[in-house]
Amino acid sequence: MTAVVHDENIGASKWMILGAVMTGVIMGPIDGSIVNVVLPSISSYFHTDYSVAQWVPAIYLLAICSFILVYGRLGDMLGYKKIFLTGLICFAGASLLCGFSTSIWMLIVFRAIQGLTVAMQMAIGLAIVTVAFPPNERGKAIGIYATAIALGLMVGPVLGGIIAQYMSWRFVFYINAPIAVISLVWGYRVIPPGKRKPGQQLDIWGAVLAFVFLFSILLYANRGKNWGWFSPRCVTLLGIAVVFGGLFFHVERKSAQPMIDLSIFKNRRFSFACLSSLINFMALYMVIFLTPWYLSDALHHDVLAVGLVMTAFPLATFFIGPLSGSLSDRIGFRGLAFVGMSIHAIGVLLLSHLDGSASSLDVSWRLAVCGLGAGMFQSPVNSAVMGSAPRHFRGIASSILAVTRNTGMAFGIAVAGAIVYSLAPFTTSGHAGPFIGGELPIFLNGLHWAYLTGAGLSVLSAFTVLFAWGNN
Repeated sequence: MTAVVHDENIGASKWMILGAVMTGVIMGPIDGSIVNVVLPSISSYFHTDYSVAQWVPAIYLLAICSFILVYGRLGDMLGYKKIFLTGLICFAGASLLCGFSTSIWMLIVFRAIQGLTVAMQMAIGLAIVTVAFPPNERGKAIGIYATAIALGLMVGPVLGGIIAQYMSWRFVFYINAPIAVISLVWGYRVIPPGKRKPGQQLDIWGAVLAFVFLFSILLYANRGKNWGWFSPRCVTLLGIAVVFGGLFFHVERKSAQPMIDLSIFKNRRFSFACLSSLINFMALYMVIFLTPWYLSDALHHDVLAVGLVMTAFPLATFFIGPLSGSLSDRIGFRGLAFVGMSIHAIGVLLLSHLDGSASSLDVSWRLAVCGLGAGMFQSPVNSAVMGSAPRHFRGIASSILAVTRNTGMAFGIAVAGAIVYSLAPFTTSGHAGPFIGGELPIFLNGLHWAYLTGAGLSVLSAFTVLFAWGNN
C-alpha cells in the first residue's frame, strides 16, 4: 500500500511541475504575438515613425535568441530551478517597466531586457519537463507542454486586438506580472531544486562569440528588408556572423568546459531533428507572418477579426499536440513528424490559392490544416531531441531547440517578406491599409509564391526528419 501511495505522489508531483513550467513558458509566445497587434497604437502614441516602432518586437526576439545558449549552459551548471525562477522574477519587473515607458526608446530598451529575462524560461522549460518524466511518458508530457506555446499564440492576437480596440497598449505588458507571480510561487513549491555541479565554469569566450554570431545573423534576417539585403550594413553583418561563428566552433573544440559540447551533434537523431525543427519553424512563421497581412490589407478585416481568424492555427495545434506526443511514446517519432509536415505543406498549398474574395471561413479551415500538421510534428520531434541528449546536457539541448525555433521564426519572416517585396515592391513604401486598383493582384501574386515557398520548406522539413534515426 505504501508503495502505491508513493507512486501516486510521484505522479502528482510531475504533473504539478509540468503545470508550473507551462504557466511560466506561456508568457513568451503571448508577448511575442500580442505586441505586433498593438504596434500601430504604440507608434501613434509616441508619434514615432513605424520603422522605429518595429524595434519593439525586433529587439525582443534578438535578445531572446542571443542569450538562450548561455542560459541553457547555466542551467546545466547551477540547476534548472534557479535559472527558471530568476527569469520569472526579472520578467515581471521588465514587463512593468515596459508598461511605464515614457518614450519609444525607453520602451525599446526595456523590451530588450524583457527578452533577456523570458529567454531563461524558454531555455530551461523543456529540460525541467524532460527530467521530471520517465522516457515512456516524455512524448506525452512534451506534447502537453507544447500546448502552452500554442495557447500563447492563440490568446496573444485576440488579447492584443481587444486591448488595441478598448484599452491602453500599456496593458499588453501589465498583464505579464500576475502570470509571472503565479508561476513563480507555483514553481518555487514544486520544481525540484537541482544541484550545483562542482568544478563547472562558464565558457566566457564561447558565450561572447555565440552572442555576436547569433545577434549578427538574426539582425541581418530581421532588418534585411529595411536596410537592403546586399547593402553595406547587411553585408557587414553577414561577414561578422561568418567570422564569429567560425571562431565559436574553433573555441568550443579546444575548450575543456565548452558552452556547447559539440559531440552532442554526433548524435544523428539530435542533429537531424534539430535541423528539421529549424526548417519547420521557417515554414510555420511564413504562414503566421503572411496571413494577417492578407486578412487586413486584401480582405479588409479589422485587427480583432484578424486575431480571431488566426486562432484557427494554434487551436488545432493545441488539440493535436498532446495526442501526437503520447502516440510517439508508443510508435516512435519519425512517421508522425513526416505525416505532420506533409499535412502542413498541404495546408500552406491551399492558402496559396486564396484570392481577394475569400471569406474568414475559407482562411480559417486552411489555417487549421496547417496547425494540425504543425502539432503532429512538433511534439514528437521535441521529445526525440530531448530524449537523445545526455542527462547532463539537457539544459543546453533545450536551449538549442529554442534557438532553432526562434532562428527559424526570424528567417521564415525574412524569406516571406523578401519574396512579397520583390514581386510587389509598392509594399515597401510604408504601405498601410487596403490595396487599391491594380495593386491587389500584384500583392496576391507575391503572396502566392511566398506561400508556395513555405510549402516547399514544409516538404523539406518532412524529408529531413526521416534522417533522424539511431542514437536513442
